[in-house]
Amino acid sequence: MSQESEWSTMLTAEETQDKERPLREAVRDTLRTRIFEGHYVPGTRLVERDLAAEFNVSRLPVREALRMLRQEGLISDRGARGAEVSTLSPKDVEDLFDVRQSLEVLACRLAATRATAEDLDRLKGLLDEADRCLAKGAVIEAHRANSEFHDAITRIADNNFLKSALEPLQGRMHWLFRHVSDLPELIQEHRDLYEAIASGNPDRAAAQSASHIGKYREQFPDDFQKTEPALHRKKK
Repeated sequence: MSQESEWSTMLTAEETQDKERPLREAVRDTLRTRIFEGHYVPGTRLVERDLAAEFNVSRLPVREALRMLRQEGLISDRGARGAEVSTLSPKDVEDLFDVRQSLEVLACRLAATRATAEDLDRLKGLLDEADRCLAKGAVIEAHRANSEFHDAITRIADNNFLKSALEPLQGRMHWLFRHVSDLPELIQEHRDLYEAIASGNPDRAAAQSASHIGKYREQFPDDFQKTEPALHRKKK
């Protein structure tokens, strides 16, 4: 079975198991994952008709999924060419780090004052999952757990305006996370951030978040546009 067929089967199976989940969200999430993991490199055309046939769905959920990905900035309209995977410029990356630093520091500050014992268990569970994935060489899955760790902090912050500001940026922020090459170091950084949030001290959590983001901003590769297409492609 081809990789494309595996993707299509995965989507169909997921939908038969979760009847209450909107089909457009399943299509969106599958397309987003393909972009993150390098299966769709920047500039790849996404044809509505072809995707609908591949996923064995009507064109409407595909159209809605593409619309949501446009809002996230992961795909762009190219006139007669239709939709294609977006390419971020170096300035886009700088701007994204600026916004990420402002919003995520606030999210961590709020999370430190609002996290319940259950919330903290969820965060720790994601860190443990990242470690398990890394130990067995599942790099993509480890990245996924690290991205979910940041998303969970936003949920814990429990601020609707902050959530609304972050939602259109989540896709591009996850794209940034995928460029971290030293995963053991990243997981340890997340454990330090977890400890700061668990301390209940908002100033400590904010300072740790700012330090974490600043560190990876400095390490972000200057030549990311050259390395991006194959960065997280699954090995055959």
